[in-house]
Parts: sequence; C-alpha cells; structure tokens
Amino acid sequence: MNTLRSPEQLKELRAALQRKLDDRRTTQALILIGMGTCGIAAGASEVAEAMRRALAERKLNAEVIGVGCIGMCVKEPLVDIQLPGRPRVTYANVNVDMVPRLVEEHLVNGQVIQKLALAQMLAEGIEPEQGLATYQDLPFYRKQLRIAMRNCGMIDPESIEEYIAADGYQGLAKALTSMEPDEVIEEMKDSGLRGRGGAGFMTGVKWEFCRRARGTPKYVICNADEGDPGAFMDRSILEGDPHSVLEGMIIAGYAIGAQEGYIYCRAEYPLAIERLKKAIRQAHEYGLLGEKILGTDFTFDLHVKEGAGAFVCGEETALIASIEGKRGEPRPRPPFPAVSGLWGKPSNVNNVKSYSLTPQIILNGADWFSKVGTEKSTGTAVFALTGKIKNTGLIEVPMGITLREIIYDVGGGIPKKKKFKAVQTGGPLGGCLPESALDTPVDFDSLTQAGATMGSGGMIVVDQDTCMVEFARYFLTFASAESCGKCVPCRIGGQRLLEVLSRIASGQGRMEDLDEIEYISTNMQQASLCALGQLTPGPVMASLRFFREEYEAHVRDHFCQAGVCKGMFQYEIDEVKCPGCGLCLKACTSNAISGEKKQPHVINQVKCIQCGACYDVCNLGAIHISPRVVPLAEVEATPE
Repeated sequence: MNTLRSPEQLKELRAALQRKLDDRRTTQALILIGMGTCGIAAGASEVAEAMRRALAERKLNAEVIGVGCIGMCVKEPLVDIQLPGRPRVTYANVNVDMVPRLVEEHLVNGQVIQKLALAQMLAEGIEPEQGLATYQDLPFYRKQLRIAMRNCGMIDPESIEEYIAADGYQGLAKALTSMEPDEVIEEMKDSGLRGRGGAGFMTGVKWEFCRRARGTPKYVICNADEGDPGAFMDRSILEGDPHSVLEGMIIAGYAIGAQEGYIYCRAEYPLAIERLKKAIRQAHEYGLLGEKILGTDFTFDLHVKEGAGAFVCGEETALIASIEGKRGEPRPRPPFPAVSGLWGKPSNVNNVKSYSLTPQIILNGADWFSKVGTEKSTGTAVFALTGKIKNTGLIEVPMGITLREIIYDVGGGIPKKKKFKAVQTGGPLGGCLPESALDTPVDFDSLTQAGATMGSGGMIVVDQDTCMVEFARYFLTFASAESCGKCVPCRIGGQRLLEVLSRIASGQGRMEDLDEIEYISTNMQQASLCALGQLTPGPVMASLRFFREEYEAHVRDHFCQAGVCKGMFQYEIDEVKCPGCGLCLKACTSNAISGEKKQPHVINQVKCIQCGACYDVCNLGAIHISPRVVPLAEVEATPE
C-alpha cells in the first residue's frame, strides 16, 4: 500500500474502505467470533476452526472474522452471524457441537434460531426480527455508553483498514493540521477528562505540565501494567481496539512535544502484546507512525516494553525504572515524571483508557465529551464487573450512574437469590461498600467520600456467603506480597497487618487487635513511599468500618457467620425443613451425612470437613451455619 501523505488521502481512504466494507456486507455472509482472551479461554478458537471447516465443506460464500471482547464475558464464546441485508444476530455460549446447526439453519436456510440467539444489531433501515431483542433492549447494554470500547467486538482488531473505516486516525489528522499543540491541550482540559488509571488527575493539566517542562527529548508512556485481581479492562481494549490507544498516544506526543513513546504491558498479556506490535507495524506501513506523519513535520514512534508482572510497576515511577532496565521500585516525588521521568527527561504517563478516549475527544470536541457524566467526573468509566453477579464482564457506563444501577440493572443482580453484601471498587487497594451505599454515584469524588476509590476499574461483588474478614485478608495477602520492599512502612506494616488478620480469621484474635489494625493502617497511609503502601490498608479499613460486627464475632464469639473461616463454625441440618431428598448426602465427600430417604438427615461433626458442598446443593435452606460447639476434651486441653 502507499504511505498516506496528507489528511486528504486519509479521508479518501476512509471513504473507500467504508464502501468496501459496505459491499462486503451486502455480498457475503459474515461470522464474527469474539477472540479476546476471555473468548479464547471459553473455546472460541475451536469454534472458529469448526466454523471454517463447515463453511468449506458447504462451499458457502462466508467469512469468519475474529473480533475483540464485546463485554459479555459470561456469554462467551459469542458468535455473530450477519447475512447480506439482514441484522447481525448474536449467539451466546456457542460450542463446537452447535456449529453445524448454525450453518444449516441460519447460513443456509436464513432462519434465526430464536432459542439460541441472544440479540441482534440493526443497521439503518433494517427492521428487527420478530421476537428477537436488539442489543439496546438487553439490560446489560441498556444503561451503557461505549466510547473507549466503541470498536471492541465491532471490528477486526488486527485490521488497520477496519479501524480507519470507523473514523480511525481522524482525530490525529484534525490535531496535526488544524490545531496547535497548546490548542490540543486546551481541548483536553476543557473536556474534563481525568486520568483513568486511578488517581483521577486532570489529563490536560498533566499534558500541560510536561509541555512546559524544560528538557528534551520528551516521552509519552502508556501504563498498561494492569495487575489487579479480577481486572481486565485495559487488556480487553488493547486486544479489541489497539489502534485507538496508538492514536491517542500520537496525539499526546504532538501536544507535549515528544517524538517517542513506550507502551508498558505486562508479559501475562501475550495476545494484547501481539496485537499491539501488529498495530504498530501497520501504522508504520500507512505512515501514521514514523517521520513526517500525514505529510506534516511531526515525527513520532512507539515501542512495546514487556513487564515481568510486578504489581508495584503500576506506579508510574516504578514503571519508568523498569523501562530503564532497573529494578521496578518507586522513588520519592517530586520531581514528578512530567519534569523528570524516563531517563531523567520530561515524560507523560497515562492509562490505556485515557489514551483510547483521546481521539474521540479531539474528533468530536470537548463539549461533546463534557456533556457525558458529571460536572467534575466527565465521560464514561470502564469496569470489569466480577464476583457474585449474574452478568460478569466488561462494561462502560456514564460517570454518575449509581452502584445499584450497575449491580442490578447492568449486572443482573446476585445469582441464586442470594443477598447482596458488599462491592469492592478500586481493586486490591480500593475499598468495599455495604448495601447502604448502593445509591452512591460512581464518580471519583463520590466513591472517595463513601469510603472507596474509583481505581483503574475493578469492581467485585460479594454476597451473603462472603466473610468480610477473609475477603480483606485475601486482598491484603496480595498487596503485601507485591510490595517492592523499598520502604519500611509498606514492607513491614503490610506483613504485621496480615498477621493480625490471619490471627483473627483463625479464631485466635483479641479485641485489642481491632485497635492494632487501625494503628498500623494509619501509619502505612501516612508514611509509605508510594500509593501501593498508602492504599494497602484500604480494603481492611473499609471492611472494619462497615462490617465491624463480623470482626467482633470472630474475636469475641469465635464464629464466622459466612462459614468461611474453618474451625469457627459447623453445618447443621434443620429437621423441620429437611425432606430427606439425599442431595446433601450425595454431595458429601467425607461420609459425614447420614439418614434414610424421605427422613431428616444429620451431620456427624467429627467427620465433617466443612467443605460446604452440602450447603451449596441444598435448595430448601435446610442446612445452616452455626457457631462451632467445642468438645469438652478440647476445652480441657486448652492451656490457660
């Protein structure tokens, strides 16, 4: 192909590619399969191969295209079929055995399989299929607004042509030809975009600091070192729409006066790295990276740096040290990276989501973006919604939506009619909020005031069966293990805090331990060098604040109401509710349950290993958790 020499050539290419894609949709069938990490893990690769074989056998004029994650991870593998002139219909949880039926009934006979279809996307002028919901009708999508994820699941992420056809690189062309660098920065400031990496600092202001800083060269850095348990927002964007991140970084480079950039992505994301590198090669081929981009005097290039998986490298100064080939440890600030960053030069560090939003802000204008969300938290937020919730997956919602709307409207509520207990926002360094906080607006300031954080976008929901002591201990175990060890408050404080929580969870806690938690946490928050140490106590303090009665029950009564901390509870069968169905007996692996058919069963507490299998299978509520009765022999053997 020919290198693009001007914005006009880019515009002409976009029009030609749009016509080409429109012609393809009207002349052949398209099968789009979700080929993000979540889809591949669920079996999408096998489904794609089976689909290609079936098409070859029937000699059908159809093309199989791999796309990124559309967000409904719980429904993977997702297969979309679009016949010429017909709506694009999505089939959920597709397996290899379903492929022949999809080919025969939908592709050959043109009949939508209503019982298997999830929804459809409608092109302009196409009437909906009777009885089949559109995407906008699905509760999962009804309250979403996709800007950062606008192309995920919609286009082939490995095709720069499809990205250009979807208005890709038009924001870059606008910035390079009709805006001065300072105007780009002012546009970003007027948009109100706050960094989506967690701190929520104004993106435009950060760019301005870097542009005004003395020294050259300057660098643009993308923080894609997403390491939070249960978080996969950045990974999905890189896998589903890598060019949006590249375009945002090139715009940032133009604005701050940089000619080089780095994408720091953890090595555990091989698919994201593969697609990033391919996107960079394609951008070079089209002249969108390299010298004299789009015929202007602006030169910019990008590199991918693979991280080794250290959570602390999500902190910008530790990330910079890692790129330099040093040990990934944070350093005191100031000076901030905008003044002295990579190799001591001014550097701008933003998150994947911040860069992916940038092209749309420049293309559509600050006013367009600032009208979405709230006054102080504009735009949308991307969350990985996981845990005890029906619709696990990736969502993008306007800032200001409430936690209740996310959990019950978008997420579909709690499975198995269980009761909601808490939601953890902000990942392992965030905080959990109870049911009383469900109407809290989701924005930077409201979540902080409520006792949690926005973080980079992890959102974990837990139900009545979750022990908040163990829940906090889990995140503390992760955070303390990921400490780089450079500063004493984080290195020692995290371990001491973990020891206290482990003691409480094992039934050996003391009431003064609750005061000890607050003492250690306060000192870590005030004295730690970086955000990892400062925020490590967050989940513990939040759970202690909102669920103190659980801590006190563990200490005072030696009882875990959720039935998680073994040795502090026992399972019992209610003779009145038990019909003797035998489900619990069959589920028990230690032969601790006995009883005749249609007669109440009993649990032998000596044999019971407290695995909870009986509790999980009982649909009648006949099995409940009660404080463990300590045998007299154990009491007599306990030292004074």
